[in-house]
Amino acid sequence: MAINFALDDFGTGYSSLTYLKQLPVTTLKIDQSFVRNMLDDHNDLAILEGIIGLASAFSREVIAEGVESHEHGNQLLLLGCYLAQGYGIARPMPADKIIKWAHDWDKNHTWIA
Repeated sequence: MAINFALDDFGTGYSSLTYLKQLPVTTLKIDQSFVRNMLDDHNDLAILEGIIGLASAFSREVIAEGVESHEHGNQLLLLGCYLAQGYGIARPMPADKIIKWAHDWDKNHTWIA
């Protein structure tokens, strides 16, 4: 059926290393609380580096939640995180606006892995 699972809000609450080991997840979603302050807080940056390293060690993809600026995106790329979501990429939009957004994004984005 090609169904994949993600472990949401990784690094907080109930998302523990036990779940990483036991659940058939393909993706870790890094909680936005770490991403939001990573540019100013070296502890959050260190946590991000650790989560990205864990994802790599366990052969999982990683996606960062809460990417609010190009600076966040650029830093994540440098850390090896190539998937992200947040208002720095796009605000929620109706389905009929996605094609125009994708066209404009492709012309103007600066994030290249």
